[in-house]
Amino acid sequence: MARRGAEPRALPERAAELRGCPGSAIPARAAAERCSLFQNKLVDRCERLQLQSAAIAKHVAEVLPARSQAVLTAANGARELVIQRLMFVGKVCENEEQRLLEEVHDEEERAQQSILTQQAHWTEALQKLSALRTYLVDTITNVDDQALVNAEQEIFERTEVAEGILEPQESAKLNFNQQRVQSPLLHRLWASAVLCCLAGSQEICIDEKTISPHLSLSEDKKTLTFSPKKAKLDLDGPERFDHWPNALATAAFHTGLHAWKVSVEKSCAYKLGVCYGSLPRKGPGNEARLGFNTASWVFSRYDKEFRFLHAGRPQPVELLRAPAEIGVLLDFAGGEVLFYDPDSCTILFSHREAFVAPLYPVFAVAHQSISLSQ
Repeated sequence: MARRGAEPRALPERAAELRGCPGSAIPARAAAERCSLFQNKLVDRCERLQLQSAAIAKHVAEVLPARSQAVLTAANGARELVIQRLMFVGKVCENEEQRLLEEVHDEEERAQQSILTQQAHWTEALQKLSALRTYLVDTITNVDDQALVNAEQEIFERTEVAEGILEPQESAKLNFNQQRVQSPLLHRLWASAVLCCLAGSQEICIDEKTISPHLSLSEDKKTLTFSPKKAKLDLDGPERFDHWPNALATAAFHTGLHAWKVSVEKSCAYKLGVCYGSLPRKGPGNEARLGFNTASWVFSRYDKEFRFLHAGRPQPVELLRAPAEIGVLLDFAGGEVLFYDPDSCTILFSHREAFVAPLYPVFAVAHQSISLSQ
């Protein structure tokens, strides 16, 4: 390659060829200058290509192997961290399993021992009563009047034993105490696992036939909007709430695990949870007011106050911030309804109940709107 400033051979012809025009049309000096400039550009391009090639070669020879090693090291570290943490969780779970199984065994033995003790006590009482009755029947049958009168004190003393034998009463000691085998750790692990599996919102729609005249429903059946002024709706429909701003989902759950999420960031007055289909729909009484009867279980917000409501017994829920979404997890067979924050999977409140009928997702809103999350 020619160096800068050097006179190349056959310069006019090359310059003309590079310009795509006949050599006779360009003066020799001008052609040489233009060719020299173009040649210098090519030299610059070659130098840049050489630098670019050197950079790529270094990247291939040094950077990529180093990155590969770094990725390998990071992957090994991540793998070890996963293994260590799962081993730790596994060990904790094994310990908790052992503890809970021992608690179950101890509680079973305690209850069975109480039953055996009661059985022995009442068997002995039956024997005493049977012997006393036999004695009295024999006395009445075989003893003459004078002897009966003479034996009055003895008979009284013997029958007095029966007065001390009370009738059996219901005792909690004879039942298996589920509270002894409850584990906050197991509960949180179970809930977290279920919520991870049911991360998406279950497909739920609001039943238009149930909405209060204070509510309007979006076309997609997902958003309830509150209005202080009642809408002109068919209030005679048996399914419609005519006073409280309530609404039910279209379908009920009677088995399995179910989860759904509700966006509540726009509202500071709402309720959401589950209820029986038998929940009354008419009138201003507590019978149709969510959380103030035995047929509904709801998480409630009013201004800055958060509560769980059931059977008219509010339980405060302390929160550091107002959630933008509330998730509801229903374990029908396990008898539990659980409210959680989907952003952090934090359990806000959980309640255990032996559900005896299918449960409908239920909603109420008294300020702006709430929406079922997609």
